[in-house]
Amino acid sequence: MKLNVLIPDLKDQQNISGIKDNNLKAIEEIFSCEVSLRGDSVYVNANDLDIVILEELFTLLNEISKLNYVINERDIIYICNALKNGKKDDLLDLYIKPLTVGKKFGGKDIMPKTLNQKRYVKNLMNKDIIFGVGPAGTGKTYLAVMYAVSLLKEGAVKKIILTRPAVEAGESLGYLPGDLKEKIAPYLRPLYDALYDALGYEQANLLIEKEVIEIAPLAYMRGRTLEGACVLLDEAQNTTTSQMKMFLTRLGFKSKM
Repeated sequence: MKLNVLIPDLKDQQNISGIKDNNLKAIEEIFSCEVSLRGDSVYVNANDLDIVILEELFTLLNEISKLNYVINERDIIYICNALKNGKKDDLLDLYIKPLTVGKKFGGKDIMPKTLNQKRYVKNLMNKDIIFGVGPAGTGKTYLAVMYAVSLLKEGAVKKIILTRPAVEAGESLGYLPGDLKEKIAPYLRPLYDALYDALGYEQANLLIEKEVIEIAPLAYMRGRTLEGACVLLDEAQNTTTSQMKMFLTRLGFKSKM
């Protein structure tokens, strides 16, 4: 069946199809159907209920492609599932009106990839204290670090403080070699990775050396008042009640946490 969707631009057709038609294959797998692009038209062999969603899908993908956004399989899976759940208007808002969290080292814009990520970033921008809760790999730490670096570049904060409870896995930190920074480095690797992505290796290490970016275990926050800073607590689920209370009361004037 021919869908009521036209994709006249060859560049958009290639973008929507993906490398080796991987995007189309992902659509076929999700909807248990057959999909092909012939000329400027889309042809499908699917049940009647899915045809309505497939028309919405290809209309949306065409609009997204015209924004010079490179569509990949992850986008296809997310968009298909969102359309199945009736979130078409929210998807338009996500892709047609994207938020920029910051820039990677090299200039590429960092933007939320999901509706929940966009909601998270909006809260980062508008609130002083934000709790991000979600499964591993959903961008909680990465987006927060990218936003913190953008605030530092804009001069909105004077420093970034990255902290994390050093939860041990059967070995005491005291037995690890090196000074404090070297002992806790393995625990803070996700924060370093995000910093290097945002600033590059040399610039990130220079700012850490000058203590413009400070990385410390949570225990070292006690007794401090953090003003003009963007403070990130990673892996906060590992804190005790007293540690969390201590941390939250560190927030000072013109700071975000």
